[in-house]
This record gives sequence, C-alpha cells and structure tokens, in this order.
Amino acid sequence: MRVALFLTCVNDTLCPGTGRAVVKLLTRLGVDVDFPMDQTCCGQAHYNTGYRHEAEPLAEHFAKVFGEYEAIVTPSGSCGAMVRELYPRMGERARAEGRGDSLAAALAPVVPRTYELTEFLVDVLGVTDVGAYYPHKVTYHPTCHGLRSLSLGDRPRRLLEAVEGLELVELPGAEECCGFGGTFAVKNSDVSAAMGADKVRSAESTGAQVLCAADNSCLMHIGGTMSRLGTSMRPVHLAEILASTREEPAV
Repeated sequence: MRVALFLTCVNDTLCPGTGRAVVKLLTRLGVDVDFPMDQTCCGQAHYNTGYRHEAEPLAEHFAKVFGEYEAIVTPSGSCGAMVRELYPRMGERARAEGRGDSLAAALAPVVPRTYELTEFLVDVLGVTDVGAYYPHKVTYHPTCHGLRSLSLGDRPRRLLEAVEGLELVELPGAEECCGFGGTFAVKNSDVSAAMGADKVRSAESTGAQVLCAADNSCLMHIGGTMSRLGTSMRPVHLAEILASTREEPAV
C-alpha cells in the first residue's frame, strides 16, 4: 500500500517528532510511506474563522497533492475532520451558490481515503498490537474532533491497551473539551484557560505520568496549562507512544 503522510501545520511547525514517529511506526508495520513536499495547510483555520472562499484553493491543492495515493494518513483528528467532514460541505455549498460541480468533483476522491492515524491502524491495517513498549502510567484524552467528528470511539484506547509496559488509567471527565478549539482559545482566552485548567486537574487526579492524545493542537494547549500550573505530568502524542519499542524507547 502506498500511503501519504499528511503532517499538518501544527505538527510541521511545532511537533515534527510526531511526524517522524508516524513514519517509524508505519514503516515497522510494512507500509510504504511518502511525504509529499508540496503539502500545505488544509484550510481549516480559514474555514473555521469564516473565510470559506479563501479555504477553497487550499482544499483544491490538497486534492491535487494527495490524489494519487491509496490512503492519506494524518496524526491530527482536527485536520482529518476538516477533510472528511467539511470538504464535502464546501463542494456542496459551491454547487448551491451556482459555481458548478468542479470543487466537489476535485475533493471527492480524497475524502474517503483520508484517515486519522488510529483509524488507519485499526480499520485498514487491522492491528491493535503494533509491537510498542512504553513503561509509563498514562491517561488518555479523547479530543473533540476525534470524538465527535470522526467518531474514533475506542480505537485509541485499544491501541494503548496493547502497548507492553503501559498502565492505562481512566481520565475523569474525559469527553469534556480541553478548551483549545483553535481560534476559540484566542477569541475566548479566559474561558479557554479555565477549561484547560479543569482538564489538567482531572489528569493530575489519576496519578499518571503522561497525558496522551491524538491531536497535538490540544496537547499544545494542555501542555502550556501544565507548565503554568507547575505539574510534573507530560503531554505526549499517541503516535510517539506507539512508535516506542524496547530497542528504541521513547522518553
């Protein structure tokens, strides 16, 4: 299978280690991974801020860059949801506005072939035990886009439960938003900070060393809150845990 890694802006700029972890993990599982160098933003920030028309060229570029691949894998639930949930809406809206079918036609091929990482592992490759080793106490935060837009369900938990040495503990109020929400954190910073503090306190109550999630944008927000509150807990992306092995352990 020829797979493309859609890394996303946040990961490319702030968390490149997550991208390296995805490549390491998928290569270990026998997947041929490409990284198209022409990839750019998927347009989520533009679309969510009300600049829908400005997001359309980015969506069309995404379709052009990734259209030849059998699968497009991303370690970001929010950007995965942009492609899967909002690209079809963009195409339908353009049609309803009398601008024809060209946008919908361009986007249609990539929508069903775009997978968040845990979906690809469990649904496409059919694996939950990826041969990982991570001897730490971990709690898992299901991010909003993965939970509500992509319906990831128990896929991330099943992958974590199969990791050798990992002790998975339940996060109280797990399904409550951490407060990031992209531009929400900028426009409603006080509310966002309060929600983040609630999430961190819930995580601290578990006694876990690591808070894990499948979206670095939320982990960035949670990690910043952890730093301000002075907690010793660390935010770690799920991909980095799954890429860790006895021979090459993650910190």
